[in-house]
Amino acid sequence: MNNCIFCALITNGNITYANEHAVAFPDGFPLNPGHTLVVPRRHETDLFELPASERHAVWSLVDEVHADLAKQLHPDGFNVGLNVLEPGGQTIPHAHVHVIPRSTGDVPDPKGGVRWVIPSRAAYWLE
Repeated sequence: MNNCIFCALITNGNITYANEHAVAFPDGFPLNPGHTLVVPRRHETDLFELPASERHAVWSLVDEVHADLAKQLHPDGFNVGLNVLEPGGQTIPHAHVHVIPRSTGDVPDPKGGVRWVIPSRAAYWLE
């Protein structure tokens, strides 16, 4: 895909982890130190449209990135997630998985984690 920033990064070799069907590189706008994106080599907008072998390669690389970041940074936790298509919050139309190291105190109250993508429904424990 000509205008895809992730395809350009893959083509230019700006990657930090790789396997046959997936690569990983630092997020351009990291939420925390070590925030890494894992993407399929082949351009596909929706991760769930990839053949099983390519999805497996992406998740295998997520495991590798997680283990390496845990060893290097010793975070207190992680967020691992993806946004699928524009209604799901995806802004770059190339499938990708975020691996985000977390530290105690990096936000005042992390309870609910990814549930905060819909703030009015996040704090279900208060209802």
